[in-house]
Amino acid sequence: MIFKQFSRSVLLIAGFAILGLSAHAQGDPVKGEALFKANCTTCHKVESQLVGPALGPLVTEETDDKWLTHWIQNNQALIAAKDPKALKIYNQFNQQGMTVFGSFTDGDVANILAFIRADWKTKKAAAATPAAGAAGAAADSGPSELVIWMLVGVIVVAFIVIMVLNKVIATLERLLLRSRGLLPEEDETEVKIPVDRMAVVKKLAKNKKLVFFVILCGTVACGSWTWVTLWNTNVHQGYQPVQPIHFPHDLHAGVMKIDCQYCHSGAYKSKNASIPSLNVCMNCHKVVKQESPEIQKIYYALGYDPKTQKYDSTKMHPMQWVRIHNLPDFAYFNHSQHVKVAGIKCQQCHGPVQTMKEVYQYSPLTMKWCIQCHKRTEVNYKGNAYYENMIAVHDRIKRGEKVTAASLGGIECGKCHY
Repeated sequence: MIFKQFSRSVLLIAGFAILGLSAHAQGDPVKGEALFKANCTTCHKVESQLVGPALGPLVTEETDDKWLTHWIQNNQALIAAKDPKALKIYNQFNQQGMTVFGSFTDGDVANILAFIRADWKTKKAAAATPAAGAAGAAADSGPSELVIWMLVGVIVVAFIVIMVLNKVIATLERLLLRSRGLLPEEDETEVKIPVDRMAVVKKLAKNKKLVFFVILCGTVACGSWTWVTLWNTNVHQGYQPVQPIHFPHDLHAGVMKIDCQYCHSGAYKSKNASIPSLNVCMNCHKVVKQESPEIQKIYYALGYDPKTQKYDSTKMHPMQWVRIHNLPDFAYFNHSQHVKVAGIKCQQCHGPVQTMKEVYQYSPLTMKWCIQCHKRTEVNYKGNAYYENMIAVHDRIKRGEKVTAASLGGIECGKCHY
């Protein structure tokens, strides 16, 4: 009887342990996928880093689903409580806070974790195939720092080896001449003559191997410096000019959660995102924060008197904003194609603006960067009016019907007026 009770207790404890270890398998990946795409894709990808870390390996390695749930629902509370894991992630990403998802239930989080783990497992299996390996090799990630330092090390070692070999050869030649009596014995008591540095330099200059090696290293170094300099020409990543009015995006887009397109209304309908007029600011600041020095600059620019609440056009002064994101004149970029058609979030190119006190150029905006994004971004054509129209036009072409340029968007303003 005692053994039976003991065995039941052990089985019960083991059962609870197994349930605890496999708790992450209870989520629904299908529901999790919908939640992930609706809430997480702005900052995260499963297989690679975007604004935040790659979630696939991170969630798979972290087996404590209870901690992950607390982190997703309220990461700020964990950071405030000095949780070691939370502080490590917070400091790793330059203390950029993650969005708090207090509306998520424990079941919602379990569904998201189940989707991430399932999707990461699928992507790892696909990457293990030869085709996936070839596709991965095609992505140009550039030489790593380790490879560069290894090349420098090889050059230094080669230089040392050449110097040592030259010394050994000179010593052997001297010994050979001495053994044949062609070189007199050195008198140890003889006073050594000071070394003539110019003579040493001339002697080294006559060493063809050394001269060739120095010229080769110089050519490689100058070529590398030229390549890096040309590659970074006109790349202004991190550029953060001083604006005439200090506009805190972390307050407006972060704390207040104002949609980007409330101010940059051109992003979804034209080539340019457009700089908001100061009248947009006055929708709120006609009443809010009237005493702020920055708001007073808006009043001054508009010729607005807060006491009389009237505008004087004779006292208006244009606001001279400094452009941050610049593309070459030969590069065409249309915001509406990316925002309205592709459904891309602003943060994917401009970075986490909701955490920036002052906006800076987050991405390099180079051709390589754009091409890599186009290679990995899937086209979501289902339920998209633009692609539905393209499919309809293609069907008309197959039937032999007349198709004009207007059917393909040829009369859209942005096609000519950009």
